[in-house]
Amino acid sequence: MRLSIVATLYQSAPHITEFHQRASAVAKQLVGEGYEIILVNDGSPDNSLEVAVQLSESDNHVVVVDLSRNFGHHKAMMTGLSSASGQRVFLLDSDLEEEPEWLLSFTRQMDAEASDVVYGIQSKRKGGFFEQITGGFFYRVFRLLTGLAQPNNIVTARLMSRRYVDALLLHRERELNIGGLWIVTGFKQCQQIIQKHSTSPTTYSLSQKFRHLVNAVTSFSSLPLVFTFYSGLFISISALGYIVYLTIRYLFIASPPDGYTSIIASIWLFSGLIIFFIGVQGIYISKVFSEVKQRPYTIVRHVYKNSQRQELPK
Repeated sequence: MRLSIVATLYQSAPHITEFHQRASAVAKQLVGEGYEIILVNDGSPDNSLEVAVQLSESDNHVVVVDLSRNFGHHKAMMTGLSSASGQRVFLLDSDLEEEPEWLLSFTRQMDAEASDVVYGIQSKRKGGFFEQITGGFFYRVFRLLTGLAQPNNIVTARLMSRRYVDALLLHRERELNIGGLWIVTGFKQCQQIIQKHSTSPTTYSLSQKFRHLVNAVTSFSSLPLVFTFYSGLFISISALGYIVYLTIRYLFIASPPDGYTSIIASIWLFSGLIIFFIGVQGIYISKVFSEVKQRPYTIVRHVYKNSQRQELPK
């Protein structure tokens, strides 16, 4: 297989047919009949699965991987990549905000620069003021706390070589952040400026974005734990210095300290810090708990291909 096109489905029913037509046209232009289109249904609540299965019945290039429930975008993408057999794998979203036709320019750049990955970045993040502010905040915090040079406004769309995909799939985290894995996998990666469209509102709420940031940082950096140590050390030294000051004041100035309000404020502040630091450590402990159980990060219910419904071996 020369080319695999991988996309996930979640509330994608209005776009699947056009996506299939455009992706098929580009694939045939590049590799003739040597391609496959893998659609991963991530527990979509609409009729995305039914539409995709109909396509698989009429086009033997289409493979539909139906997950047993919604596992999340990143895990669904990794499942799709594990199902791909092409020498090159083109990953993108199916909502047509990312154009299947980008495959042509990505291929030209990959050939010209002899790279293993060509990925798209937006020159300007799509969305309103709030979307741009929160997006910029995420990338700055992620780079600061992890040390990974993830570029701003990166999109899902990327063309990858077989050896890169094989290396990417060696990562078996249960709580994965695929954006960080793209970077730590290495190889020669090139970026291409693209213009992403806006066909539907984002399905990520503010709380989901915050959880995504916390998961991304704690997956690739222990800096928050180091920060809690040095913060605790600084607070302890400061408190010790203040105790020495109060002792000297009491012994030599004979003026007992006062200030009930300041005492309550201090207790309130440091109690909050203690709970915060315990919470940070709890996040890491929960990740260890999740990893040691070794549960699969997705479960596939059925694979539809060539008008056949194939059950996974038990």
